[in-house]
Amino acid sequence: MTDAPKPKTIKIPGPDHPITIEPNPARVTVTLAGRVVADTTAALILREAAYPAVQYIPLKDVDRALIERTDHSSYCPYKGEASYYSIPVGGERALNAIWSYEAPYAAVAQIKDHVAFYPDRVDSIEEH
Repeated sequence: MTDAPKPKTIKIPGPDHPITIEPNPARVTVTLAGRVVADTTAALILREAAYPAVQYIPLKDVDRALIERTDHSSYCPYKGEASYYSIPVGGERALNAIWSYEAPYAAVAQIKDHVAFYPDRVDSIEEH
């Protein structure tokens, strides 16, 4: 007999763990190995608790020829299940460099169809 998997905990942002999402008025570019991986004027800035702010970039503004979906996944009780992409031109450093919540929880629904980049796995994430 096997134990049934435990249901995932879903948490709602609040005073003890705030999450805010707002449009970034700046142009945001992401580069790696001399290539522009993303270029957008429609980024969202997600601020969560004490974590550094994260730029969520519309997937449509990412050069899809430069990224490759992986089998890696993770779970955030505030945002949901994350899927990942690597950027092959960046080598080992750029494995699972991008994450996306394809079906985010209602509290962060705006980040659907957006991706975020780990700053240490790309050369730059710049606001212009």
